[in-house]
Amino acid sequence: MSLMSSLYIGVSGLQTSNNALNTTAHNMSNLDTQGYTRQQIQQGTRNYITHSKDSSRNWIQTGLGVNYTLTRQERDAILDRNYRRESGRQSFYDISAAALEEIEYILGESNEGHEFSEALSGEQGLWAAVQELAKHPTLSVNQNLFVTKAFEFLTKAQKVYDSLCEYQDNMNKTVKTDVDKINSYAQEIEALNRAIVRIEGGPERANDLRDRRNYLLDQLGKIGNITYSEDTSGYVSVRFEQVDLVKGSLVNEMCLYQDPKTGFYTPYWKMLAKYDKFDKNGDPIVSKENIQGAEVFNLTQEISSEFNTDIGSLKSTLLARGDHRATHNELDNINPDGEYEENWYNVHVKDSIVMNVQAEFDKLVHIIATKINSVLADAAERATKLNPDSDYLRDENGNPYQLFQLMVQEDGTPETGWTIRNMLINPELRQNPSLLTFRLDEHSEDNETMEALKKAFEEAIYTLNPNVATPVSFQDYYKNLVSQIANTGFIFRAVQDNQNVATDALAYAREQIVGVSSDEELTNMIMYQNAYNASSRYINVISEMLDHLLSTLGR
Repeated sequence: MSLMSSLYIGVSGLQTSNNALNTTAHNMSNLDTQGYTRQQIQQGTRNYITHSKDSSRNWIQTGLGVNYTLTRQERDAILDRNYRRESGRQSFYDISAAALEEIEYILGESNEGHEFSEALSGEQGLWAAVQELAKHPTLSVNQNLFVTKAFEFLTKAQKVYDSLCEYQDNMNKTVKTDVDKINSYAQEIEALNRAIVRIEGGPERANDLRDRRNYLLDQLGKIGNITYSEDTSGYVSVRFEQVDLVKGSLVNEMCLYQDPKTGFYTPYWKMLAKYDKFDKNGDPIVSKENIQGAEVFNLTQEISSEFNTDIGSLKSTLLARGDHRATHNELDNINPDGEYEENWYNVHVKDSIVMNVQAEFDKLVHIIATKINSVLADAAERATKLNPDSDYLRDENGNPYQLFQLMVQEDGTPETGWTIRNMLINPELRQNPSLLTFRLDEHSEDNETMEALKKAFEEAIYTLNPNVATPVSFQDYYKNLVSQIANTGFIFRAVQDNQNVATDALAYAREQIVGVSSDEELTNMIMYQNAYNASSRYINVISEMLDHLLSTLGR
């Protein structure tokens, strides 16, 4: 082998060691960079030079040094897929647990929840007012207390319900935020695909761009159930909930339909919607009917880890939020249009954390209001049976007094349904509580009605929802509602904790591969530095030999 060939071998060692040192330095500088993947150089032996055969007929070959082939990322595709699936499942249960925690706070610990509990069964609440009224029903101070506490009860109840609705609205904003993120991530992934393919069409590797793309896949995996694949050119195709999101150079946009009644968003696929009406600009007019079959999620599916239907923060948010404000009617399978629909509650309300509580809480207020009204109406009817001319507990029109009334619509007709949002305390009784005289025509106190009022609060005949068998009283209803939320929250937090352990284990395993270890990189730096020094020393030796040769020949 000639001295010039030897010099070439030394130079190849210098170049390769220098590239390795640069890669190590790049790793060290990105030690804390989010989404960065550790890089490692790949070396190979240069092709041998074949000279001739020796006496044993073996080819005589000379090596040409080391070859720097590429800088590759240290990743495990299986770990990546498992991590993205399990992090999506973790996000699902994080949202569910957070929703339960917030509702538990609204009902039990917030000012609204605490004040409502006191307004119902506290020492100065409605139940206490009923008990005081029963002692001396004809005293104006007790009559005034009864009406006043009923007003406070309804007012506090409406504040609690409004808090539930406000939280529902906040979740609705989160839906829009998540969909915007999905579309933004998809657009960026497509742009990165083009850039990666362009760069890797030559000798380079677009590792930093690949890091960004992997980071975006991680983020998408937290929002929903994704699958993806990379072709030989470097393009990554992404499917979101089994529908193409990024395919080749196309991005299928996820859109939002906003219900005009509720304001709630429903994510749907633009490419799957069927439009039949267009505005003057030619843009499609989106309706609920247009997006049927194009919805991103089927929220009536059973939630199961086995079928991977419990993945993603967006789905969990939609489930927790529900699609409307729920009322007590839905516990009896009456849909929002006022029509009976078999199994409506279990299909459309039960799995929504917020809607389920809305319906159960509304039921409490409904049964208290209607029961008190019923007791007053029964008292008026008993008096009329004894004396047809009696005006006991009746207004100037001869109608029994109602403590709770329905609000009046703009057209002058009363609201329907006796829900928490369409009730008020009778203005006439608020102005003059003594109209509830509770003094019979013979001037005796109406003790029978008092007993009926007390019985209404004490008898255990009400259930939270159709799937709860144990009946409770007014007094225990709210306590059981809060307890139900706490128990459900405990279950979800247990699932959440288990899922966190699984996700953290995958994250740790993945980090051992993709993460940068300062100790390991320092070791590599020393190794490559020694290799560089060795190559440099080798070149110096060859140089000295050449100098000696030249000086000798020059004599």
